[in-house]
Amino acid sequence: MLDINPRAFYAPCGCHSLNLILCDMANACGKARDFFGIVQRIYTIFANSTKRWQVLKDHVKGLTLKSLSATRWESRIESVKAIRFQIGDIREALLEISEKDSDSKICSEAKSLALHELSNFEFLVAIVIWYEIIYHVNLVSKTLQSESMLIDVAIQEIKSLITF
Repeated sequence: MLDINPRAFYAPCGCHSLNLILCDMANACGKARDFFGIVQRIYTIFANSTKRWQVLKDHVKGLTLKSLSATRWESRIESVKAIRFQIGDIREALLEISEKDSDSKICSEAKSLALHELSNFEFLVAIVIWYEIIYHVNLVSKTLQSESMLIDVAIQEIKSLITF
């Protein structure tokens, strides 16, 4: 691009802008911020200790918990997906940590997550809704980023996302 126009230092990428907008949206809405905060707390309690990570692996055989990225919206899909489809196993792992960990702060945090946050109706509804939203947004985002993307298909995908 600089060969064509040497003054073109920046060319906005629609997909990158969409990614940043989605990340900002998740931080601007209080309920979304609270929800993703709980998702990150669940990841952090396991990831900060190899012993606790092993407890998680003993209980959860499928999808692995992932950390949330501040700028990569797609990371939220994997994080939410792992919790949504294995919430019972994750809860059991948290309860085991709450009973066996030597750090009282960690025990308290694990118990709170297992008995309050993961059992909260609002959280349970939010995990289903957020998974559906970010799954569909990601499909559209991938379509927009593909090399063979056609403008009419992109417009149709965006319209279907808006009506979703």
